Amino acid sequence: MVSGLAATCAKGECLRMRKLLILVAALVVVHVAFLFVQPSRAALPPSDKAVNVGIVLDVGGLGDKSFNDGAYRGATRAEKELGARIRLIEPGEGSDREAGLRLLAAEHMDLVVAVGFIFTDDITQLAKEYPNVNFAGVDYSLSTDKAGNPILPPPNVAALKFKEEEGSFLVGALAALVGKSKKVGFVGGMDVPLIQKFEAGYKAGVKYVCPDCTVIVQYAGVTPEAFRNPGKGKELALNQFQQGVNVIYHASGSTGLGVFEAARQTDKLAIGVDADQYSEAPGHVLTSMVKGIDVAVYDMIARVKDHTFKGGIYTFGLAQNGVGYVYDEHNRALIPDSVRARLERIKADIVAGKIVVPSTR
Repeated sequence: MVSGLAATCAKGECLRMRKLLILVAALVVVHVAFLFVQPSRAALPPSDKAVNVGIVLDVGGLGDKSFNDGAYRGATRAEKELGARIRLIEPGEGSDREAGLRLLAAEHMDLVVAVGFIFTDDITQLAKEYPNVNFAGVDYSLSTDKAGNPILPPPNVAALKFKEEEGSFLVGALAALVGKSKKVGFVGGMDVPLIQKFEAGYKAGVKYVCPDCTVIVQYAGVTPEAFRNPGKGKELALNQFQQGVNVIYHASGSTGLGVFEAARQTDKLAIGVDADQYSEAPGHVLTSMVKGIDVAVYDMIARVKDHTFKGGIYTFGLAQNGVGYVYDEHNRALIPDSVRARLERIKADIVAGKIVVPSTR
């Protein structure tokens, strides 16, 4: 009796053991199967890695109400809309510019932006040393070959170019049309080819509508300091106003702040540059020749974020809305409707290629 019960219990225990082993084996099979299952790419969360952008400003720094501020405005927009992380460097002396760029490149920023043609040589060299770092140079100065063709920058450099001469042509025509004088003025910062583009376009625009007008041209200097000398700007502007000029166009960075001060003091008119500078001298700013520096900087950051950044030459003119002039509620009273209409016809002719604007003097 006892031996039969023991046998029965042994058989029941074996039955339970077999069921347990079968269950464990099944679980193992399922586990191994899952090891070979790869999740669909569509099911993966999208990458939202922040773009790290380093920017080295030109001389004059923030607060120039012009060139540098435009670049910074594009960067802050990228911060808000693209989640970019911006690191800004405001250099002092010339050697600081190269050191700032080198620091950002060494930190392997996703994009290093240099604001100003002065950085061209530094960018070109660093792009070769850091081929995996993307660079963008605002007003990057292109070299040419023996045939006069532009030499492309390194493949990781975007050369951001603007047709300043086209926008300057329009404000030159405006200055001559509303100046009520046969003399108009131009104050440049550093006497270099880039600023000479502003001068050339401005003079051509003046002559287009007033062949017998005279354009008085003066520069603040031949070094980068010429872009941050408001005292010199005021001195030059007062001299031109005393010669009978009623409108002065400046392309001189923060030196132009002195031009605006002279316009206020003499109750004359000035034309701003790069950004809308109306607030510098309300009632005395005829217009501003604006450059889409903010648009270009933002565009480069967006390209890096979207992994579509490519080196090469990017040109922004009237046809691309890269340059233009300000016409709004602040200066509308200074520009008669007939003058506005004529400027728009001139603009259309430039875009259509009927008017070819010179870029050299």
